[in-house]
Amino acid sequence: MKTTLLSTYDISGGAARAAYRLHQGLQEIEVDSTMLVQNRNSDDRSVIGPHSKAEKIITFLSHDIDRLPLALYRKRSPNMYTLNWFPGQKTNTILRQNPDIVNLHWIGGGFSNLGNLRKLKRPIVWTMHDMWAFTGGCHYTEGCDRYLKNCGKCPQLSSRKNADLSRWNWNRKHKILQELDLTIVTPSQWLANCSRSSSMLGNMRTEVIPYGIDLKTYQPHDRNFVRKALKLPINKPLILFGASSAMKDKRKGVYFLEEILQRLETFEFKEQPEVLILGASYGDLNCPFPVHYLGTLQDDISLSLAYSCADVFVAPSLEDNLPNTVIEAIACGVPCVAFRIGGMPDLISHGYSGYLASPFDVVDFAQGIHWVLTATEPLGRRSRQIAEERYELVRQAQAYRSLFEELLENKSVK
Repeated sequence: MKTTLLSTYDISGGAARAAYRLHQGLQEIEVDSTMLVQNRNSDDRSVIGPHSKAEKIITFLSHDIDRLPLALYRKRSPNMYTLNWFPGQKTNTILRQNPDIVNLHWIGGGFSNLGNLRKLKRPIVWTMHDMWAFTGGCHYTEGCDRYLKNCGKCPQLSSRKNADLSRWNWNRKHKILQELDLTIVTPSQWLANCSRSSSMLGNMRTEVIPYGIDLKTYQPHDRNFVRKALKLPINKPLILFGASSAMKDKRKGVYFLEEILQRLETFEFKEQPEVLILGASYGDLNCPFPVHYLGTLQDDISLSLAYSCADVFVAPSLEDNLPNTVIEAIACGVPCVAFRIGGMPDLISHGYSGYLASPFDVVDFAQGIHWVLTATEPLGRRSRQIAEERYELVRQAQAYRSLFEELLENKSVK
């Protein structure tokens, strides 16, 4: 069996890293897997990016060209918004890999137009990393439920018209997707429920397969040794917050974090905690505790060491699927605190391995941090156990292989 994974990036960004890890997991269980990308940053020969000069020029221009219609909405929010109308990757490039099955990941940024996929005549498994597959363009809806019908009057476009860009894009995507031999995979139960309730994909088969991670790389390390190596305080409780563009991405909750930490100052500790920021080299976090900026770390070993410094990882996201950061943290034996939103309940067992605060209740969140930092229970060991039971990379790859084999068998029967 041969599969081709399609992803705009290979290792840049959370969705790309999750896709690349799956690619590695499939290879580990001897599935013939290749990865076709628009932007190749790794040196993995099984990852195929643009070769010719023309392809590289198109790659350079495609992201901005795909975004051109958004210029009509000057008051739109700064949130990520993808249209996917640009032709992008041609079908024959995919067919040259001769895959039995195609696995989509995030294909925005002008990489591959959904309409091109109709020519593949192969089963397609779409791994969703956010809500974009069933919306008119937004990646997270911020509570908007218009995707349940057909979008329009898009709040993120600041549109007051039903017949706006989100409605046009929704209708276009809906027509294309109904013509594909498509199976949906979501990493979290929350995203599966959203997809099943949408009018775009509600009639599609939807499976939940959590992300996988290499538990030999992401594992607990000697905390004192790592803290000394990174010149961090040995005896202070360390609170870790991390995300891509940690200080800029509103969805990841950095603004909530400031208020949470200010509330935390009112709690009593034997030693006052300090804060670590992963994903930024500097910032102006309004925090009553000392702050250490760890920068942006790309390789898994460095990330694993950074997590191992912490006594608790905090993820105050407003919306999230199944964040890699939380999986990585629990794999390193670090208990986590998050709001009870999205896929967080899949990852954190409240009161057992970590703490789930009531959505957007900063007092409850601060209480959760205090509970973790003063707990006598082995929360770190329990977190690691959950990672071993649910998020081992080979387990994920085997689940995908079983799904691929089933779809190919059903196709041969037909």
